[in-house]
Order: sequence, then structure tokens, then C-alpha cells
Amino acid sequence: MEMTAADLAAHVRKEFAKIIVGQVDALDQLLVVVLAGGHALIEGVPGLAKTLAVKCLAHIFQLQFQRVQCTPDLIPADILGGNIFQPSDATFRLHRGPVFTDLMLVDEINRMPPRTQSALLEAMEELQVTIDGTSYPLSRSFSVFATQNPVEFEGTYPLPEAQLDRFLMKIRIGYPEAAQESQILSRYQDGFEARDLDRAGIQSIPKVALQAAKEEAARVRVEPKLFDYIVAIVRATRDSAAISLGASPRAAVAMMLASKVIAATEGRDFLIPDDVKSSAPPILRHRVILKPEADLEGITPDQIIAEVLAGIAVPK
Repeated sequence: MEMTAADLAAHVRKEFAKIIVGQVDALDQLLVVVLAGGHALIEGVPGLAKTLAVKCLAHIFQLQFQRVQCTPDLIPADILGGNIFQPSDATFRLHRGPVFTDLMLVDEINRMPPRTQSALLEAMEELQVTIDGTSYPLSRSFSVFATQNPVEFEGTYPLPEAQLDRFLMKIRIGYPEAAQESQILSRYQDGFEARDLDRAGIQSIPKVALQAAKEEAARVRVEPKLFDYIVAIVRATRDSAAISLGASPRAAVAMMLASKVIAATEGRDFLIPDDVKSSAPPILRHRVILKPEADLEGITPDQIIAEVLAGIAVPK
């Protein structure tokens, strides 16, 4: 029996629930990123299961997983790898770095120095890396999930706008509710071990089902009036009085791709305005730069995005 994108999404939510308590919206957005073939910036304080969520996703889809813990002394070769001399036969052999995987978790990306951050740009945009003048293709399922702590800035390097724009979504993970925290404690009391996902009884999905869901999302129909709706939202960010830099055309493309995935996982082969509205905050929040005075007033990108959505007529 074939698995539709909606079936796949329901299965992933069920398996996620065995490992992660709550965080439903954030986990749905992680799934959108994988099905859209994009990358995600995950923001949240330590201890909110950001790493565990990505490991769980890789486990469900039977994808390779690699993790890089970022530090200020990390160099590009630590990410990409390099050619290592072999004394036995006097030749150089390629040592593949952690970028040669399916899902790559870059933990605390803003602790990575700019030169190393830039080494990821080619991988994220072109799905290839260049080592000593030779290009090497990456996995077709390659996705970067980069985490950052929103409150700790000492010893960090802010991501440049060019790199932020490469991330399909910026996913925010907040604290769980009190009842959910109690449930977490109860699970650990009953023997749950986050380092051993096999014990949780996760039922994996074949890679062919993931590829089929991607193809199904790509076939979702988009009416011309919804093209205009997406463009109107993106252009409105450039005209906002509180924003100094609005979203680029890449943001419009990202919004359409993510919206199509949302439609497919909801069991539809056509796009509706609610799909676009759902995708707008995580697609746009890292692509707009507030003016200093707006920032001082405590205005957030999400507030501006909500105002933009409220001010644009929804197509019928």
C-alpha cells in the first residue's frame, strides 16, 4: 500500500510523540523542511530537545545523521574534510567530513567563525562541496539543521544575511507547559533514555516513501492569484516602517515550496491561503531586519509579519 504525504505526516507525528513531549508546531515545521529539501535554523535555549528532535527525524526516515559541535576554533576542514597523505602508497586520499551525510546538525552555529560559516554556503545552496579544486556531490537528502541560543551572545559570531537567507525556516522552540514537563519526568522515571532511540520502538519509514512524499508536494497546484498573494506578503515586508531590510525573492520561492508541502501533508493537491499564512512566520522571521528604533521598542519580527498578513486581502 502506497503512503501519501498525509499518511507520512501522521506517521511521523505519532513516532515523534514517542520521543518528544509537545512541541507539535516546531516538529511539523521540521518535517516541512525535510520534505521541501531545505535547511532550518532552530532557535531555543539549551535543554529543549533540539538535537534529539533532529536525531529522531533521521531515525524515522532511516537517514544518515552527523553532528558538529561548533567552537570558535572550528576550521572549514572540520566540516568538509580534506585530502590526507597516505605514506603507504604516497598518494592523497579524501577524508570526508561530517557534511557528507543526509541530516547534519550544526550545534550552536553562531559560535562558528565566519570563515567556517561561509564553507557551509556552497553545501547548502549547491548540494556540493569543493575540496582542493575538486567538487564532490552531497546526498540528495542533504539538509542542515543549525541551532542557536537566543540569549547567549558572548563569544558568538552573528550569521550574515546571505547565510540566513539560505535557511528555508527559522524554527522557534519554547519551554513546554507544566503538564508536559511532568510527563517528561514521568518518562525518564519509567526508564526512557534519549541516547537509545531503538528502545523507544520507533517505526521507520522507507526512503522511497520520503521521496514519493516530496514528489507529491511538488505536484501541488498553485493558482495564479496565490502567486500574487505570496508576492504581496513578501513585498509588504520591504515597505514596512519598522523594517530596514525586507525579504528577498528567495523568500517568496521558499514560502511557495513550504506552503505546497503543508498542503500535501494536509491531504490536498492544491494550495489555499491558510497554507501560505502558516508558512509565513518561520519563512520570514529571519529574513527581515528591524530598524533600531523598532528593536528598542521591543517589537519582534513575528509581530510585524502578523501585521503584514492582516493588512493583505486574502484571495477568494
